[in-house]
Amino acid sequence: MLLHMSHYVTRVARACQHSVSLPALTPVQAQSLSRSMSMMDTKTPATTIWIVSDGRRGIENQALGLAEAVAARLASPCRIERVVIRKGGLVALPAASRPDLWIGCGRAAIKLARKHRTIFPDAFFVYVQDPRHRHDVFDLIIAPEHDRLERRNAVSMIGSPNRIARARLDEDRARFADRIEALPGPRAAVLIGGASKRYKVTPKIADYLEARLAHLLDQDVSLMVTVSRRTPDAIRARLSDRFASHDRVWFFDGEGENPYFAFLAAADWIFVTEESTNMLLEAGATGAPVYVLPMAGDPGKFARLHAALESRGITRPYLGRLDTWTYEPLAETGRMADTLLDRWPGHAAHKESA
Repeated sequence: MLLHMSHYVTRVARACQHSVSLPALTPVQAQSLSRSMSMMDTKTPATTIWIVSDGRRGIENQALGLAEAVAARLASPCRIERVVIRKGGLVALPAASRPDLWIGCGRAAIKLARKHRTIFPDAFFVYVQDPRHRHDVFDLIIAPEHDRLERRNAVSMIGSPNRIARARLDEDRARFADRIEALPGPRAAVLIGGASKRYKVTPKIADYLEARLAHLLDQDVSLMVTVSRRTPDAIRARLSDRFASHDRVWFFDGEGENPYFAFLAAADWIFVTEESTNMLLEAGATGAPVYVLPMAGDPGKFARLHAALESRGITRPYLGRLDTWTYEPLAETGRMADTLLDRWPGHAAHKESA
C-alpha cells in the first residue's frame, strides 16, 4: 500500500526523536516528499547543512568542522544539524528539515547518501575521506592527501577537516582562564590517544609516556593532559594516579566540561601521540610547536601525513629537549570550505567577501 506523503513527512520528523525505520519510496513519492518538506517550515534559514555520521566524535567532528567553516563564509543565515546513524541502521533525522548541503563522514554515511539523494535531489552532497567504491554518489569528495585519490569530483587536503578556529580557541581559553592561570608557565598540552588498527599501547609505551611527563615536570613545565576514549583504562588509571594530584598538572579524564580547545590555546608546546591524526592536525592549526610521541605499530600510509607535517615545520620528534619554533598554521579546513563553495552551484555568489 502506498504511503501518503503527509504521513511520511510526519514519520520522518518522528524518526528524529525515536529512531524508527522508514519504508522505501518510489521515485514519484521521493519527489513529492522533497517538495512537502521544503514547505513545512517557512522559518527555516536560507541554508541548512546536515552533518551525517555514526556519531563518533572523531568522525563527526570532521564533517562538523567543514560545515562550520562553510557557514562562516556564507552571507546568508545558516543552520547546522546532526544526522546520526545508529547501530542497526536506524537514523536520527532533524525534525521538519531538509538539507541544502549534505556533508557525510564515515562508512555509515555512504549507504545513506544514496537514499538521501533520491529524497533530496536539490541538495549538494559532500563526503569527507575516501568513500572507496561509491565515488559517483557524491558531488564533491574531500580526501586526505595521503590517500592519493584521483577522481573528477575529488580534491585533496593535508589530513582531514577539523574545528580549530582562532575565535573558538580564544573563547575557550577565556572560559577556562582561572584554572589555566593556576598552572605556572610555561605550559605543555599533552594529547594522549590509544589503540587503533595500526597502533597499540604496550607496557613499554606506557612506561615511556609516564617518563616523558615526569621529565617535563622536572623541567618546571606545567602540564595540561587529556586522554581519549581510545586510551586503555589501565593507562588512563596509571597516568591519573601518578599525575592528577600534582599542583602543576591539569589531568582531564573526560568528566565535566571538556577543556580541549583551551589546552590547545594555552600551550607553549603540544605533545601528541603519533596514531591520532586528528589531534596532530588540530595541534598543527594552532601555530604552537608540536612534538610527536611514538606508539607501537606501523603507520602505513599515514607515514606520508607525518612526513607532510614535518616538512612544513609543524612537528618534530621529542628527544628530551624543549625547543621553540614557528610555522604557518594549517588552514586546510578553510581552503576546503572555499573549494566547496566554488563548486556548489548557486552558492559561490553568497560567500562573504574576504
